[in-house]
Amino acid sequence: MPEGQIAGFLEYLAVERGLSRHTLAAYRRDLSQAAAWLKQAEKVTLSQATTPELIAFLRSRRAAGLAAATVSRQISALRMFFRFLVAEGTRPDEPTRNMETPRPWRILPRCLSEKEVEDLLAAVDLTTPRGLRDAALLELLYATGLRVSELLGMRLQDMNLEGGFILVRGKGDKERLVPLGERAADAVRLYLDRGRPWLVGGVATKLLVPGRRPARPMTRQAYWKNLRLLAARAGITCSFSPHTLRHSFATHLLEHGADLRTVQTLLGHADISTTQIYTHVSRERLRRIYARTHPRA
Repeated sequence: MPEGQIAGFLEYLAVERGLSRHTLAAYRRDLSQAAAWLKQAEKVTLSQATTPELIAFLRSRRAAGLAAATVSRQISALRMFFRFLVAEGTRPDEPTRNMETPRPWRILPRCLSEKEVEDLLAAVDLTTPRGLRDAALLELLYATGLRVSELLGMRLQDMNLEGGFILVRGKGDKERLVPLGERAADAVRLYLDRGRPWLVGGVATKLLVPGRRPARPMTRQAYWKNLRLLAARAGITCSFSPHTLRHSFATHLLEHGADLRTVQTLLGHADISTTQIYTHVSRERLRRIYARTHPRA
């Protein structure tokens, strides 16, 4: 299939639908993978593929061990692509119309206990500029539930420390205001005063978290690696990532009485069904606490 069709479709998603670059990159991989498999196995282009040929491709993905969630995303990418072709008049029918999306297992996200969060913060060396940065980022992630991409993309003008809130640009460039606690605000002030000037080295940049090249933000990979080192120093041995702090933020809010709609708004979820998994996390933790503490459990 001509790369131009995929490029035109992705441009439509970016301009008309406002999808994030990470989602666009995933759709590009999915469609390119489907096109390559269909060309080799079925001798057809993606734009000409029939329903049975597409089903054969998806079955090959499951046979290769891909998770149901990944196959679901691939079906979504194919469905949107063929709807685009129909709308453009390139194709008269939509071969994915009657395809069923596999239901992935509902996996409970791992979250830290409140003590583990404190241990993680205590593991930071506050005597260095990088340590002040690490402390500020940890406090921000736990206080706001930001995605790591949202955090690393923040600019100085997005921070209103006196007012106690930050402006967040989420998926699809949707903006939301998120409140900021005093401890997080204090950590950010300390970083801005004593850490960031040293890290930028006199380079003019509006980024809150500059990378090795101060004009560009820190990469997700670099922050992930740094966070794992801090977790190991804190004695946290489980699988750990920046998203773990987002899960912890949501779970601890619910455990302390926040309602689901509030958590949905703070996390920037478009659909409350995405947020509802945290009720399962909270219930599971309550069950474990009950089983451990009740004399007749």
